[in-house]
Amino acid sequence: MLRESVKRFAEDVVAPKVREMDENETMDPEIIKGLFEQGLMGIETSADHGGAESSFTAAVIAIEELAKIDPSVSVMCDVHNTLVNTIFRTYATKEQQDKYLPLLSSSKVGSFCLSEPASGSDAFALQTRAEKKGDHWVINGSKMWITNSKEAEIVGIEPKGFACSATTDSLAAQFLVFATVDPSKGYKGITCFVVEKDMGIEIAKKEQKLGIRASSTCTLNFDDVKVPLENVLGGEEMVGKGYKVAIEILNEGRIGIAGQMIGLAQGAFDKAVPYTYQRKQFGKAIGEFQGMAFQMAHIATEIEAARLLTYNAARLWVISLSNHAPNIDPVHQLSRKEEGKPFTKEAAMAKYYASVVAQKAAGSAIEWAGGVGFTRETGIEKFWRDSKIGAIYEGTSNIQLNTIAKFLQKQYS
Repeated sequence: MLRESVKRFAEDVVAPKVREMDENETMDPEIIKGLFEQGLMGIETSADHGGAESSFTAAVIAIEELAKIDPSVSVMCDVHNTLVNTIFRTYATKEQQDKYLPLLSSSKVGSFCLSEPASGSDAFALQTRAEKKGDHWVINGSKMWITNSKEAEIVGIEPKGFACSATTDSLAAQFLVFATVDPSKGYKGITCFVVEKDMGIEIAKKEQKLGIRASSTCTLNFDDVKVPLENVLGGEEMVGKGYKVAIEILNEGRIGIAGQMIGLAQGAFDKAVPYTYQRKQFGKAIGEFQGMAFQMAHIATEIEAARLLTYNAARLWVISLSNHAPNIDPVHQLSRKEEGKPFTKEAAMAKYYASVVAQKAAGSAIEWAGGVGFTRETGIEKFWRDSKIGAIYEGTSNIQLNTIAKFLQKQYS
């Protein structure tokens, strides 16, 4: 039922605007509004906080279905749900959850701010500093490659249907910002802060990218940004523990990106294959030639394999989360009876393999459609441009392979 409703939204609302958004490199505000209205920005969030109170697998399915039409819209939904919302549900204090989750479910786009110019794959080489001064923390530094950062400036729709401890107009968009409070402690000095746009964040350069152009990727500057003491994510006891938040949440985020990549692969496949049965050469449809038919069969199998890897990683994540998260909401307590199971290796496998399959499927789709596939009119070439990011963000393919290899070494050495 969820899959069908997201599919209808993607086909009816998103699809007509994909090319325009791609060429303008801007997300249509009506699409963002639609995501909230469809309940797709609070998929796992409890009903008490205005969410759909569904599962992580449901979030992955939504991400997948959106990516079949536009991976840019998909990644907005992905980052907002699998990174931002999950961090609040899992690590925030009750007061922070009550204050921010209703807004994130109904009107405000969230942004996850970890990467910096000198901190990419080496995620904890952070230079952004936070100093405690009286009743505030003061943040200085910059972040780079931040998804949703431009969209997070947009003032959203009024929240409806639930109680909220703050009005929409009283809070700006939410940024989860990782900064070090004590460089001498290395990664154990990293802390996560809840920073609102109107506290003084500067949205600086917006990158011009090869793919996922409608999704913003910006540099953020922090110049003496004052953040209240109560905006340390999880409260004072979480000072210096931001590295744990980042590590654990990025493992989940990789499953979301895997979902995006399998959706992208399927979208390219679905656009190109029908054409092969319409286009005739040498007296028959080109899709009927064995060489072409076998290529399509091969890609279809790889997409399904990537999908099963991704769904299995999602299943393992839910089981693992329910056994270690300090503030996990009731939605995810259903699995507490099950023993905790590792999922980091499986998440890395899913993300790595899905990104490989996405590039292969999108590239093959262009070739199957020939010259038509090479034009922008069909939209097939966009899937290939969008697919390249899968091997880069939320952990490069080499980082995923390194993670898998470490688990193998531990298992067999």
